[in-house]
Amino acid sequence: MRPLEGTTVVALEQVIAGPFATRQLADLGARVIKIERPGTGDAARAYDHTVKGLSSHFVWTNRSKESLTLDVKNPRARTVLARLIERADVFLQNLAPGAADRLGLGAQTLRERKPALIWCGISGYGPSGPYAEKKAYDLLVQCETGMLSVTGTPDAPSKAGIPVADIAAGMYAFSSILAALIRRQRTGEGATLDITMFEALGEWMGFPAYFTAYGGSAPPRSGAHHATIAPYGPFSTGDGASVFLSVQNEREFGRFCEVVLGNRSLAIDPRFATGPARLAHREALHAQIKSVFSRLTSAQAVERLESADIAHARLNSMQEFWRHPQLAARSRWARVGSPGGTIDALKPPFNLSGCEPRMDAVPALGEHTQQLLAELGYPEDEIRALVAEGVV
Repeated sequence: MRPLEGTTVVALEQVIAGPFATRQLADLGARVIKIERPGTGDAARAYDHTVKGLSSHFVWTNRSKESLTLDVKNPRARTVLARLIERADVFLQNLAPGAADRLGLGAQTLRERKPALIWCGISGYGPSGPYAEKKAYDLLVQCETGMLSVTGTPDAPSKAGIPVADIAAGMYAFSSILAALIRRQRTGEGATLDITMFEALGEWMGFPAYFTAYGGSAPPRSGAHHATIAPYGPFSTGDGASVFLSVQNEREFGRFCEVVLGNRSLAIDPRFATGPARLAHREALHAQIKSVFSRLTSAQAVERLESADIAHARLNSMQEFWRHPQLAARSRWARVGSPGGTIDALKPPFNLSGCEPRMDAVPALGEHTQQLLAELGYPEDEIRALVAEGVV
């Protein structure tokens, strides 16, 4: 039995943050009913068409769900939604600021009707404060949290290559819902969860925030090198490749100097003898490393790093990651259905003993609408009328 079997989630969700949270609930066995706009559905369905005609964003965050189309601005649709929520354990929404309250779906309204309900709202900045009404998208939240100020090269800031603000909010929504479900088991009490992209990504910015607040200056943008640890990052080899490495302490640095660089005396050089000293003399240290690596192939450099037990990595392309031998060795792949046909999907990283994650199909838009309406007690003629009127 999966941990969340018997738990029903109704999700008025879109794009990444909400869907990522509820997909993980589905992975653990929850029944997730996804409410979508008739005709177009979740906006993420149209982001691209790369996965057998489907959007990569949508495929990633929406497997194992049931899709119900509802025009939530229509009073008859709101009746359907009210019936669904009455049967639900969790209601999640990540609509625009204030939209849930305007639709009568705010936390106070729904929890007055059903005190045991776990209500989760995901927003950019939260329902209060000077930014409450401000629209939020991933890049903009990366800017507001200062992430771009410490990411990139000295010459140019850079956004993260994945939607980290959305992912952070989705992860905190997911973990908060799990905590609320545990508390409800003990007390019978529901919960109101107010998750924001700004606060979620702000938590992840803890290291540079503390570094700046108490050190007086921000960690510099350092490209693929670490802002405060050296050596840590990419180094070119004589055959034109790059090897990434990380040295974390004095013991490792000693081995690195002796085995990899062939110069034991560097470990006691005052410029490099401590972590702060290496950071202060990073350019000189990098010059020492480059002088050795320029005479080695990438294979030779890796061989020396392995001999010294120094952490290192290759810079994989996305194709190389998809074919990574570690994923194959650990059986991390599953096959799931979709409207475009069977596709490969990475298993979620829970690795919970005695539990296989749920890996069901990615739903077509409105695929489960008629089934769900029938389950709610609507007769066939009324279902046909709702479809004809564009309510569903």
